[in-house]
Amino acid sequence: MRVRELALFARHWPRPPVVAVLRFEGVIMPRPRRDGISLASHAGAIEKAFRLPGLVAVALVVNSPGGAPAQSALLFRRIRQLAEEKGVPVFAFAEDVAASGGYWLALAGDEIYGEETSLVGSIGVISAGFGLNRLIERFGIERRLHTAGARKSLLDPFLPENPSDVDRLRALQQDIHQSFKEQVRRRRAGKIDAADETLFEGEVLTGRMALARGLIDGIGEVRGVMRARYGDRVRLRPVGPDRRRWLPWRRLPFFARDPLAVAAEIAEWLEARLLWARFGL
Repeated sequence: MRVRELALFARHWPRPPVVAVLRFEGVIMPRPRRDGISLASHAGAIEKAFRLPGLVAVALVVNSPGGAPAQSALLFRRIRQLAEEKGVPVFAFAEDVAASGGYWLALAGDEIYGEETSLVGSIGVISAGFGLNRLIERFGIERRLHTAGARKSLLDPFLPENPSDVDRLRALQQDIHQSFKEQVRRRRAGKIDAADETLFEGEVLTGRMALARGLIDGIGEVRGVMRARYGDRVRLRPVGPDRRRWLPWRRLPFFARDPLAVAAEIAEWLEARLLWARFGL
């Protein structure tokens, strides 16, 4: 086929529109993990998604029970910055769960969709831990803690719970909760009843309930919604983080690992399981 014929062919058969699909699966962590979500783990994929040729939209597929609020905010901000710089719309899709920090992340979408049975919302702040002071007493272990600054320590798990520490934690939670509420009111303006404080009590809703209360825009999944919006020829291009570079020590035999690193991995796994368990998953 000659050059002229090729040019005519290209004009009559334009390239199909491209939608980048970013998947956010797992607990939102304060540091990168192969099975978690953080800005460090996903920044490269987010940047790549907004550089794809022929891009018409970016789709966020969220399946997360939440986690670290600062990381949720950082991911949200990076996505919105690029969306505004490139002039590209963003759509968010809740799968099993887009709750707490997972919903904060979904707010980066100009429109949010979910399944009727998705679990959405949980707009609140939670902190959990263990009190081990009686356990160490039983084994005759003495806890020694020295600080410079009366408020340097906060709810040490090896000491009895201090009411003033609880008050300080609640003040921190209230401030984070206020930021979360402001974000929801700003991003869902005109879609929710902003005066309805029951939206912000930490309740989790099904997709159908969330739609009725304005937390999502519709029922649907990424392929169906994008085909309805951009036509049957739309191409969905998955873009994911390169997880092979995270935590290379995990490839070592169990006995060869640093015991402290193994203990930290077990603790983080337990924390992640507890977060998923809140939603029956």
